[in-house]
Amino acid sequence: MTPERDGYPPESVELPAPTAWPMVIALGITLVFAGLITHPAVSIVGIALGLIAGIGWYREVLPEQQVERIALRPVELRLPAAPPSRAAVEPRIGEGGHRTRLPVEIQPYSAGITGGIVGGIAMAVVALAYGVIVQRSLWYPINLLSAAAMPGMARATVAELRAFDATALALGVIIHGAVSVLVGLLYAVILPMLPGRHLFWGGLTAPLLWTGLVWALLGVVNPTLEAHVDWPWFIVSQVAFGLAAGFVVARAHPLPTMQSLPLAARAGVKARVRSERDR
Repeated sequence: MTPERDGYPPESVELPAPTAWPMVIALGITLVFAGLITHPAVSIVGIALGLIAGIGWYREVLPEQQVERIALRPVELRLPAAPPSRAAVEPRIGEGGHRTRLPVEIQPYSAGITGGIVGGIAMAVVALAYGVIVQRSLWYPINLLSAAAMPGMARATVAELRAFDATALALGVIIHGAVSVLVGLLYAVILPMLPGRHLFWGGLTAPLLWTGLVWALLGVVNPTLEAHVDWPWFIVSQVAFGLAAGFVVARAHPLPTMQSLPLAARAGVKARVRSERDR
């Protein structure tokens, strides 16, 4: 806060002048990485933007920082200070008087694996129903999924995608199972950190978020799937996975984190002492 001098307001606060160069640098870095999966020209534009923005930001800071003075309201027009709260806060004290770290409880990894398997089955049922109802082929969705690892299937026609292929079946089952278990484990780790309503977060919010991500990246990861995907059915299958996996993970019995155990138990000292006594 400064007094009146040099034509400035009677009471003012000196702040760094606003600048858009940091956002331009962020855009340049984004374009640099986007060019790795699109076209080198995009990366070149990103590098140019980053250099220009870096120089512009430098000139606003050195040799003399640009500032802006903000006039304060008169004292009689300012809001009164908030009174201090007298409400007591009950801290959650852990071992040795230390504060506990959240989450206090976690879902077991077995629940994530089970949820991933159950969710994968639910998702497969919806995908196979789409193949039978829309494409008149049970193998169509499986062949589309295997196109991510089979160059030959990536160039297949619609008739070939509807035909049975043993290699595509094996690859599709492996890819679908691995991804389902991985996402189930992520559910077990992330859902306990979110505020309640696990079915809402895992069954609706997460599927819609990763559907948007898949929509943005599918052309690079699996162009064949992007060309043939039916997005309404795709969204339904993702929601089916999220509801099934979220239900299994949410119903699992949570386990307390190791912070509730004494240091000796966390380090395994008691186990070693007992094993020495048993000898």
